[in-house]
Amino acid sequence: MSKHLFAKSRLLLPHSAIRWTSTLNSEPRSGIPNQGQSKMPKCEHTPKAYAGPSYERILETRRTHLTPNLLAHFKKPLVIHAGHMQWLFDHEGRRYLDMFGGIVTVSVGHCHPKVNEALSEQSSKLWHTTNIYMHPKIHEYAERLVAKFPGNLKSVCFVNSGSEANDMAMLLARMHTGNQDILSFRNAYHGMSPYTMGLTAHSTWRFPLPGVNNGLIHVMNPDPYQGIWGGSACRDSPVQTKRECQCQDYCQAGDAYYTQLEETFKFSLPRGKVAAMFAESIQGVGGTVQFPKGYLKRAAALVKSNGGLFVADEVQTGFGRTGEHFWGFESHDYLPDIVTMAKGIGNGFPLAAVVTTPEIAASLGEALHFNTYGGSPLASAVGLAVLDVIEEDGLQRNSLDVGTYFLKGLAELQQRFEIIGDVRGKGLMIGVELVSDHVKRTPLSSPHVLDIWETCKDLGVLFGRGGLHGNVLRIKPPMCINKADAKFAIDVLAEAITLSLTKKH
Repeated sequence: MSKHLFAKSRLLLPHSAIRWTSTLNSEPRSGIPNQGQSKMPKCEHTPKAYAGPSYERILETRRTHLTPNLLAHFKKPLVIHAGHMQWLFDHEGRRYLDMFGGIVTVSVGHCHPKVNEALSEQSSKLWHTTNIYMHPKIHEYAERLVAKFPGNLKSVCFVNSGSEANDMAMLLARMHTGNQDILSFRNAYHGMSPYTMGLTAHSTWRFPLPGVNNGLIHVMNPDPYQGIWGGSACRDSPVQTKRECQCQDYCQAGDAYYTQLEETFKFSLPRGKVAAMFAESIQGVGGTVQFPKGYLKRAAALVKSNGGLFVADEVQTGFGRTGEHFWGFESHDYLPDIVTMAKGIGNGFPLAAVVTTPEIAASLGEALHFNTYGGSPLASAVGLAVLDVIEEDGLQRNSLDVGTYFLKGLAELQQRFEIIGDVRGKGLMIGVELVSDHVKRTPLSSPHVLDIWETCKDLGVLFGRGGLHGNVLRIKPPMCINKADAKFAIDVLAEAITLSLTKKH
């Protein structure tokens, strides 16, 4: 951290504001202040006491029997044994406000009673047949799901994960167009299967395998904060970057990034021969990066004019999370040819889907294709219940209201701490980028970020992390959170930054 930023930030430090409380047997963690005004919001739910293997036994089993790619968060990893709506409980009875939702997966709340009831009811009737036999739930669910889409996006293929969904979209695009090359953004994340690993453009998520990039091209990421071009009015968000610009009627940064995309078509692709372009509506793993307004609409038109399909990856942004619309692509004012979805679709149950037009879907009829578990009776029952809860509990509207409140509160926090370089997002898809130099936008070093992140956990709030440097706090909670939860999370972050800045790093 630069000495200038450290000194200036200390001038802005608030008094300690957090008090750790819990409905269970929690006590303040060692070294964490408990004076102040802000208390953890109440939770009426008390889970049964933990009765599983010891913490030491779990660590040993993990070390000796689970593959090393399963990396646990935090210096002392948590053992989570129960969840209720926006709350998680560890094996010692401590309660945590979940601001990451199982990596943007718990949409309507942990163990939501209506979803639990639907799963229990279906499990007492029929678990599995595969789709060689017809069962009613997949048909009920297909009708309900495609009714959420505009245009002729009326055919759905059910799978089990986001990687599988994007795999299927790649196959469909290549089969339907007869073309091979597929574009995605640098900083994108679209999965980790051998097929989708090439779409994902993070060195940290790449294995050195031959053929991974076969027919795949990564284009410049149109990032208004960390990118070459950006300004103070680029994003469709209540909060903008602090970068200056002279834009009035249109976004100049968006123009510059679009020109770079045109260059890719001019120099790196066979003329008129592209299969597809993939885009997250807001980049998730990449650190909640939003694109300049109007960019994706123009990109989709360019792809289609060159014989390709445009694929909207809604794995993280779908199902009302961004608030204003049910699907993130709707905020960009374009109609994709294929939409992929997972995570929040099942509230934690393994369920994913690919929705496209009947004409594009017809390509799957050219050979046998089968997914053993896709659209199972259990998965379909859960998917239906999730749609019901989003509608009945008003969770899309809640995402908009609470998310906007959250973003504005974080923007106020940014005024107090220069270590917060950027606040961005829409609805409950939020990112907070930590920097060591707010002018150069230099990412905050890992030890500093980890210190803040760990302290937030100790104070009772679980944030995620993302971005290539891991310096972006990812805030994607269950969509049932309220403003009191958001305020508590903001207060905890302020306290964690305060404590971190007063230490000698």
